[in-house]
Amino acid sequence: MPRKKIELRNTIESLSILDADGKVDKKLEPKLSNDEILSLFRGMLLARRYDERMLRLQRQGRIGTYGPALGQEAASLGPAFAITKDDWFVPSFREPAGMLWRGWPMARLMLWWGGNEIGATPPEELNDMPICVPVSSQIQYGAGIAWGLKLDGNKSVALTFVGDGGTSEGDFHEGVNCAAVFNLPMVIVVQNNQWAISLPRRKQTASETIAQKALAYGMNGIQADGNDILAMIAATREAVDRARSGGGPTLIEAVTYRLGVHTTADDPKKYRTEEEVEAWRCKDPLDRFWKYVQDKGVLNEKSREAMEEEIAAEISAAVEKSETYQADIMEPFDHCFETMTPALKRQRAEFEAYLLNGGSNGSPHAASSSAISQVH
Repeated sequence: MPRKKIELRNTIESLSILDADGKVDKKLEPKLSNDEILSLFRGMLLARRYDERMLRLQRQGRIGTYGPALGQEAASLGPAFAITKDDWFVPSFREPAGMLWRGWPMARLMLWWGGNEIGATPPEELNDMPICVPVSSQIQYGAGIAWGLKLDGNKSVALTFVGDGGTSEGDFHEGVNCAAVFNLPMVIVVQNNQWAISLPRRKQTASETIAQKALAYGMNGIQADGNDILAMIAATREAVDRARSGGGPTLIEAVTYRLGVHTTADDPKKYRTEEEVEAWRCKDPLDRFWKYVQDKGVLNEKSREAMEEEIAAEISAAVEKSETYQADIMEPFDHCFETMTPALKRQRAEFEAYLLNGGSNGSPHAASSSAISQVH
């Protein structure tokens, strides 16, 4: 028998709407009101200034190791904008733009990076998971959430993030395969920032694109310009609509670049050149969107200056709130189990008695709910 070409039902496309000079493809431009454009620019600017402040705080010894998201703001803000509060948001650790857009208190994120687990408490009104560092574990969580949504007949979707390095992990393949086999309402955004710490993308996979991995699992995939917030919005909207209507999962490869360090424990000068970084700096998502915003007449230099001042004050207030936060010393007992076990109750009572009898200079514990409200 002759060889036959196998026709795949799924497709892979590449999408870019806003080029590095801020010129837009009118045919592909997503419909956004001026208020939405203004809010999106503020969201990206807030994320950039937050990121810069966090880096300074780490260098000053005021928080622990920090993983910057410099240059990757559009890759998480665009998808976050394209979903609703009823949808699930499952981040890795380079999605502060998306998390702040979703409504995470900035002080709470600062506490997470400062080593306080209260920072892992999602706002009650959101279907969000907290920052999660273990590589590619987000895919398993997202698939599990999406499976639960489908079983419940819920029309919400699970938006999940992972890095290009995460696509080499078993968790990625297991989760994506599960999503495809069970036709789950899941959108997977791979932030391809070209480097998995010091390992370049070319050594991560021999695939020409990461998006094409979707074909192997029987789902749709798209390669979007991750530095183009309009492309990320359009790609995610399409994927969300498909998932919500029962069309299954989509893998979005957001092609972007990590302009800063992997984390503050990293020195990228040891493995990449300044010429490479500068070439990508010309594609900065914030600068690109700023040109678009100006062309739209939504914002000018003077109004941006006022926005910058407002954001600076917001960040300073969040820093003060996080640094004056009083931890609840009883939290280890309160949050181990949904219903405290008899043994844990005895241990808690014993420890509380110890504190009340002067065993510590600390005062008796405050209620956990009050502790959370400090950083809302």
